[in-house]
Formats: sequence, structure tokens, C-alpha cells
Amino acid sequence: MNSASQRLWRTSPLTYCALVLAVLFSIYPFYYMIVIATRSLDAINDVPPPMTPGDSFGDNFGRVLDNDAANFVTGLINSLIVSSVVTLSVVITGSLAGFAFAKLRFRGRNVLLLSIIVTMMIPTQLGLIPLWGMIQDFGWYDTLYAVTVPFLVSAFGVFMMRQYASQAVSDELIEAGRVDGANTFRIYWNIVLPALRPAAAVLGLLTFMETWNSYLWPYAVLTPENPTLQVSLAFLSYAYYTDYSQVFAATAIGTVPLVIVFIVFGRQIIGGIMEGAVKS
Repeated sequence: MNSASQRLWRTSPLTYCALVLAVLFSIYPFYYMIVIATRSLDAINDVPPPMTPGDSFGDNFGRVLDNDAANFVTGLINSLIVSSVVTLSVVITGSLAGFAFAKLRFRGRNVLLLSIIVTMMIPTQLGLIPLWGMIQDFGWYDTLYAVTVPFLVSAFGVFMMRQYASQAVSDELIEAGRVDGANTFRIYWNIVLPALRPAAAVLGLLTFMETWNSYLWPYAVLTPENPTLQVSLAFLSYAYYTDYSQVFAATAIGTVPLVIVFIVFGRQIIGGIMEGAVKS
């Protein structure tokens, strides 16, 4: 590289300062949540606010478990089930449909793809009332089917995987698989799916986070006795006064699965990027 290019890519001290500030502003809300979760209720009104964790987390979380109105454990288990099932289904259906739209030739392909893209332009809120009526007709009210089945397929997932498959999977590789006698599903499983791993990891991470944080629809179709995590956290705040130590303790525990999923999928994303760089 010449001197001009070296100056262009050299990191300046100002860049480091900006990155450090961005990290601090991003981490502080989570750190403050942990601080309040480990202190008594009156700590949230202290001036200046406390900056070090306390030793009351066990008492705060114990009150969360004793709160029958919130059903925190049930909500946590339900969210784990719903988010895992929805994520797995969206990744599989999205990669299958994305592969088909990107590499297979069939009549009406462009029309079907356009129809899927159009559904992304419709606000989700417009479909809540008719979807709620369908849930009632199916007898799925207050069941996990109501918060799982409508989201097993994602238009965004199909479009994202289609865009990635069109670039990551070469036609020559698919033709080589057909010459070797592999059928379409075998080509998808052994050739296409490994190539789509980075995009699948990103889609899985986004889907899990979106499903885990979903509140409006679960609140509409589930009762307090059978909630998801976000609905359970909402019921912790429904009182004459809000016990923020209790709410933050429950929120801290509810954040742990997201951190684990981010670490697992993050490794897959980085691994796929590095693999693609080595191949290039």
C-alpha cells in the first residue's frame, strides 16, 4: 500500500475516543439495570445515583418469584419455547424459499417473490384484529399456538436469504451437485445451507430477539396465568407503585438468554465471514 492509502486506513486517536464513548453509552443502561437490581427500592431515588452493585439481588428476585400476578417462571419458559421454535422455523423456511427464488427456475417465480415483498410493506398492526379473530375461531386463545404459528414464516427472512443466496451460491456449484446425482433437497442441505450459514446466523439472531421482545400480540392473546416474558414483566409494573428493584431484577434474568444467543450466533457470524474471506 502507498503512503496515501496507509494514511486513509490508519486509526486516529479521535476514532478511539468516539468508539469508547459509543461503548460506554451503550453499556451504561444495562449496567445501571444491574446496579438497581442488586439494591433496595429506595436506591433509585438517590442523588447522585448509585454506581456500584449492592447485595440485595437475591431478595429482589425472590420477590419476583413470589409475585403470583406476574408468573415470571412460566413467562420465561414460554418465551424460550416460542422464540426457539419461531427462530428455527424462520431460518429453515427462509433458507429454503430463498434458495428456490435465487437458483431454481419455475413459472411465476417473480410474481411470487413480488407478493412476498408486498406483504413487508403492510403495517403489522393492520392485521392484528383479523388475526385475533382467526385465533378465536381456531380455539387457540391463551395457548402458545397463538404466539407461535402466525410467525413461523417471515417475508423478511425469505427476501434476505434470497439476496444472500444469489451471491453466495454459484450456479456452477449447483450444476456440479446435479451431475453427481444429488436431488434438489440434497443440494440444499449439503451445498446451499452451509454457504448460507452467515446469513442464517444473522436471521436467527434478529428473529430470536424480535420474538423474545414481542409484547403487543402476546398481551392480546395470552392471559396473566400463561404469559410470555414481556407480558410477565409488564404485570410486575401494574401496581399502585412500581418496585423498580423487582422489575430490574426480573429484567436482568430475562436478558441472560439474549446474551447467550448473541454469543452463539455471533461466533457463527464471525466464523462464516472468516471462512468466506479465506476462500476469496
